[in-house]
Amino acid sequence: MTLAPVTAPALNASVPEARRRTSSFRSAGTVTYVILTLLAIFAIGPIVLFFFNALKTPAEYANDSLGVPASWNWQNFFTAWTQANMSAGLANSLVIVLGTVALTLVVAGCAAYGLARLEVRGGGAFITYLLVASALPSQMFLVPLFFLWTQLGLYDSHLGLIIIYCGLFSPFATLLLRSFMLTIPKEFEEAARLDGAGELGVLFRVILPNALPGFLTIALTTGLSAYNEFLFAVTFIQDGDLMPLSTTFFSFQQGFSQDYTLISAAGFIMIAPMLVLFLALQRRFIDGLSSSGLGGA
Repeated sequence: MTLAPVTAPALNASVPEARRRTSSFRSAGTVTYVILTLLAIFAIGPIVLFFFNALKTPAEYANDSLGVPASWNWQNFFTAWTQANMSAGLANSLVIVLGTVALTLVVAGCAAYGLARLEVRGGGAFITYLLVASALPSQMFLVPLFFLWTQLGLYDSHLGLIIIYCGLFSPFATLLLRSFMLTIPKEFEEAARLDGAGELGVLFRVILPNALPGFLTIALTTGLSAYNEFLFAVTFIQDGDLMPLSTTFFSFQQGFSQDYTLISAAGFIMIAPMLVLFLALQRRFIDGLSSSGLGGA
């Protein structure tokens, strides 16, 4: 059996097909970049507008709330910082965020490890409960929690708010950590047990190092949620010295009017720390959502 030689017309016929494939790849790349650019503008646009409004005078804001400021009034940031006592609010938010993140990581980490790596009776029912708890609106717990926290002495305290936040954010954190821990190969555990490691040794030497991106993802999402939460903070904290940063916007209300330039300045000050933190940890955040046990840590 002989092979037919490849003639020049056949080669010429394959060239346009290769060109079409290359051009299709290039067009797909161009379309992708255009879509990503539009999404970036959609995400960054409100922040830029927020920044421009923070530099305007009240009269300029009333005339044009969407344009570039004619005079850059940097004094608004200093006025907003001092008038709302944002330094105390930032310190209170730091305490609440760190406490919420630490408690949520402990609760969700233990629950996720038990559901993912141990044979727990009723694990499926507990997962269903977590799904239902995550879907329920948090506002329905306000009234019973208010009376319960008043009786327990947890009302108007950072500890009471941290416990509430942990209860709100732990179901989602547990489900995400459980799905992440399921991807860690069991051969890691078997090798550790052959070396004489107990259950705690497996947890601290195998599971936790490989699940570190997942824990970092939970810490970042929980911290952002606790930092930005307003309803429970303004309901369960009444002492002005204990209020977190998200409640400081009441300071700019004067009768029935509000100074939106100072509100914009305070809002930009509030989002700046978390924006910097997210940009610094965005790669770890993506790894926590996409990587497996073999690629963790």
